[in-house]
Amino acid sequence: MYRALFVVAAVSLMSRAAEALDNGLALKPTMGWLHWERFMCNIDCDRDPNNCISERLYMQMADVMVKEGWKEAGYEYVCIDDCWPSHQRDAQGRLQADPKRFPGGIKKLADYVHSKGLKLGIYADVGKNTCAGYPGSLGYYEIDAQTFADWGVDLLKFDGCYMDWKLLGEGYINMSKALNKTERSILYSCEWPLYEWPFQQPNYTAIRETCNHWRNFDDVYDSWSSVKSILEWTASHQNIIAPSAGPGGWNDPDMLVIGNFGLSHDQQESQMALWAIMAAPLLMSNDLRDICPRSKKLLQNAYIIDISQDPLGKQGYRTAKVDSFEVWERPLSKNRLAVAVLNQQEIGGPRGYVIRAVPGWKICDPECNVTQILPQYKEMGIQTQKSTLVLSVNPSGTALFTITPTKSDFQRLHKLKWQDTSIKRTHVTL
Repeated sequence: MYRALFVVAAVSLMSRAAEALDNGLALKPTMGWLHWERFMCNIDCDRDPNNCISERLYMQMADVMVKEGWKEAGYEYVCIDDCWPSHQRDAQGRLQADPKRFPGGIKKLADYVHSKGLKLGIYADVGKNTCAGYPGSLGYYEIDAQTFADWGVDLLKFDGCYMDWKLLGEGYINMSKALNKTERSILYSCEWPLYEWPFQQPNYTAIRETCNHWRNFDDVYDSWSSVKSILEWTASHQNIIAPSAGPGGWNDPDMLVIGNFGLSHDQQESQMALWAIMAAPLLMSNDLRDICPRSKKLLQNAYIIDISQDPLGKQGYRTAKVDSFEVWERPLSKNRLAVAVLNQQEIGGPRGYVIRAVPGWKICDPECNVTQILPQYKEMGIQTQKSTLVLSVNPSGTALFTITPTKSDFQRLHKLKWQDTSIKRTHVTL
């Protein structure tokens, strides 16, 4: 039996986003690498020198990003997360890197990353401590912002631990002002709504004016249940959060865990496809030094990245739930539509989904061109509104495709005839 739920709030979701943070950054969703999910707070460099949080790890990732095509694919930020600092500030009250794990300091690391044509991200916290217990920025916003600028940092991930939730907004806004005051372009990644949602609905107009992207929900884990929970939360709150996304500011569903241990390849394809549909930052957390070729190919898939980076800058949304299928759609530039059909069933084999059941299929009037991107690239050719094309979708997998409306021969000829008549009429009038 089919049970359908069609979202009718598409008009509100496609409305003009609120004013973005005016720093000229994140005009498209950010792409890069972030250490946290894969490497967490591993500071034991004596026992595990290859995987501990140290300058060596980031230098090696920067090297691989250039050598293995990641930079060319669009991934440009190498981002440090928690556990990089000393437990004490210096005599001038400035944060300092752990001297054993970062003997050259962050400035040296930033210079190295920049020499590769990449950008460096760093982590701090709006409260008195970071989530792992290192010094927070509360009371030091201007000092820390200037320190990051002096070091040559290009992105700040600003967490929300150890802070009264009623003061979150003030803290995030103050750091935003402090960053802008440095006159260095530092992309600002916030976790403001994540820490406010348990108490009240956040003010996304203020958040967008303050941050370049923002976390809303739980940390991603290396598991399909975690990815599913993020998708469900996003869909359940899309009427609230989707209108806030656009050039300069984006909803961040957290890191891509593709290339790790917990997701099947079909589930990796689902995360990649749906993060692109959601116009999410593509921040990988994996070991690029040792990643399987299939995961690498997926993460570097130019067709998916083109959807992610589409200049229209509209966040996609879930438009239907039918018989354990979910349909997600994202408007693209040039009147195109990207569609992801997710098979939520986790038993059995591939299942069929009739393409004309996609709510956005109405743009195929009278014809459209369909290009399948996942699970494999395939030109499906010209289709009509009555198309019987059936997509095959594996359990927990996703079919990703684009729909491009075309004009019929009659319409094209009629348009050309009208233009010709207009030209003649204009000539006579003159």
